[in-house]
Amino acid sequence: MIKKGIAHVGVFFLYLLSLLPLPLLFFFARLLYYLLYYVIGYRKKVVRQNLTQSFPEKSAAEVKSIEKKFFLYLAELIFEIIKMTSISKAETLKRVKFTGLEQLERHFKAGESVLACTGHYGNWELGTLALGLSISVKTLVIFKPIKNKIFETWFDCMRTKYGNVFIAMRQTLRGIAAYKNEPTLLCFASDQSPTREETKYFTDFLNQPTAALLGVEKIAKSTKRPIYYFKVNVVKRGYYHVEVLPMCLDPESIREFGITDLHFKFLENIIREQPQYWLWSHKRWKFKPE
Repeated sequence: MIKKGIAHVGVFFLYLLSLLPLPLLFFFARLLYYLLYYVIGYRKKVVRQNLTQSFPEKSAAEVKSIEKKFFLYLAELIFEIIKMTSISKAETLKRVKFTGLEQLERHFKAGESVLACTGHYGNWELGTLALGLSISVKTLVIFKPIKNKIFETWFDCMRTKYGNVFIAMRQTLRGIAAYKNEPTLLCFASDQSPTREETKYFTDFLNQPTAALLGVEKIAKSTKRPIYYFKVNVVKRGYYHVEVLPMCLDPESIREFGITDLHFKFLENIIREQPQYWLWSHKRWKFKPE
């Protein structure tokens, strides 16, 4: 009961915080950065290890530079997501611009559904919110629920306030079936680490074998839907450009695990361009091939 009360107070505080302008929130983000990096040392060892293993060609000084940039961006990202609680449609569309959406609209006009693939790079939450405002069909987003139900409800309200539909990962097939009679865009950010039980395949990613979720590939093969990759570019603080790139337009013609390999190759190329914007604090390489 006490935990629920604290969670409700926390959600209300986040709403009040979201009413502040982003420039002021970015000031708080700078303070949070110092707290996370220099005082708490939040997952610093995880980030350092992930970066060192992913970029063996970089010096210790280069790795540390990326590390600091990542923690600063992580702090800014936290406040950008908080801002989404009260952000307007106009502000959302001002901060996230797309190119290449006309490719998707051609499929939608033909009555075809499309798969969208991306990673936890840049502000994927704000990008998804803007996407729902930018296309003519419903956006379905596959997500992994969090344990705290009160914060889960807060997240859900924030994510769906402009019409997006969020489907829990384990309910993917049921969610697809519910919208089978209309064209949709089904979105995956499938660079998370699978559980040991879910680990069926390892792909080569950032210089190391990486356990991969196979959801995108399975859905693409079974539904024959084309796949587009959403390449996120950080233009400047709080502003993003998303480029829609064809990744696999004929899933049936691709070898087994080829779609999964392709997805991680797209993501790796983006990470190498600006590595500080990927979620390095995630324990991504928990499992190794036996």
